[in-house]
Amino acid sequence: MAAKKASESFSKTLIEEVHKWGCMKQTGVSLRYMMEFGSKPTQRNLLISGQFLHKELPIRIARRAIELESLPYGLSEKPAVLKVRDWYLDSFRDLRSFPAIKDTNDEREFTQMIKAIKVRHNNVVPMMALGVQQLKKGMDPKIVYEDLDEIHQFLDRFYLSRIGIRMLIGQHVELHNPNPPLHCVGYIHTKMSPVEVAQNASEDARCICLREYGSAPEVNIYGDPKFTFPYVPTHLHLMVFELVKNSLRAVQERYMDLDRVVPPIRIIVADGIEDVTIKVSDEGGGIPRSGLPKIFTYLYSTARNPLDEHSDLGTADTVTMAGYGYGLPISRLYARYFGGDLQIISMEGYGTDAYLHLSRLGDSQEPLP
Repeated sequence: MAAKKASESFSKTLIEEVHKWGCMKQTGVSLRYMMEFGSKPTQRNLLISGQFLHKELPIRIARRAIELESLPYGLSEKPAVLKVRDWYLDSFRDLRSFPAIKDTNDEREFTQMIKAIKVRHNNVVPMMALGVQQLKKGMDPKIVYEDLDEIHQFLDRFYLSRIGIRMLIGQHVELHNPNPPLHCVGYIHTKMSPVEVAQNASEDARCICLREYGSAPEVNIYGDPKFTFPYVPTHLHLMVFELVKNSLRAVQERYMDLDRVVPPIRIIVADGIEDVTIKVSDEGGGIPRSGLPKIFTYLYSTARNPLDEHSDLGTADTVTMAGYGYGLPISRLYARYFGGDLQIISMEGYGTDAYLHLSRLGDSQEPLP
């Protein structure tokens, strides 16, 4: 059904080509390679990078388009998922109809095109969340969501791949910046201070908490602000923001009506030889052990999807304390993308500790689902 719908607006030849490219081998790159390669953004290097993306992006996009065709439980037929599939097919067509990149002018035009592709896919996450909601509405409530493991695994692969595609496009586009910020190579900051990023992310999360509840617990950060290592600050900001936001909400809701001193959230930054670890600790009452497996799934959230009320995608940018339930699983994918991980340890009746491990070495290849 979904395949039929897609081929109504896309030619049979294009669909065949998608299947051909979807079988080709993907090529992963490491953080270190991106950093070393991008540190000399000469015209020749930009040309090589453009030529690599011209071949690599269609393979990655085709794989996702094919997966979107054959999802279990009829998820592929949901209107929101069909819309996402159309975006992927449009982007595949744009990339494949772009001629071979032979010189700097071609490469500049190609850069403009992939920039537009990145914008086209801005709302993929909430749109897929909407598709999952559309699926849940029509489902027998007796179905245990653990049984929907296939969908969880698909979304993990799908979002992980999206992180990679956006990183490659964003990195290439940013290398064109004539005045890059100090110590920045594209998206990568070669001397990023995790303490500083944690401070900014905590402030942002506290602002939202203040807006929603009228007050916000303190956040205390322990670690050496002078310690730096190469990483992507936007990725780290997103992860710490999400963890602090969850902790603030838990503490705020636990102490809201109690006449007691609200305990602060503590962030500890430790620099090991292999990993930089950031621990976010709260005394927000913790999560029951039976609930722990649920926190990394995409199907449990009771939070509102921003696209539900704002069918106009442009207005769907407001951040709420609850988000739409994808914060933790997606944060874990961001951590894993560069060889790290995210673990949550909870003490029911006391609080939760989140351990965010970031690989210091930058050698691990992108995971390629």
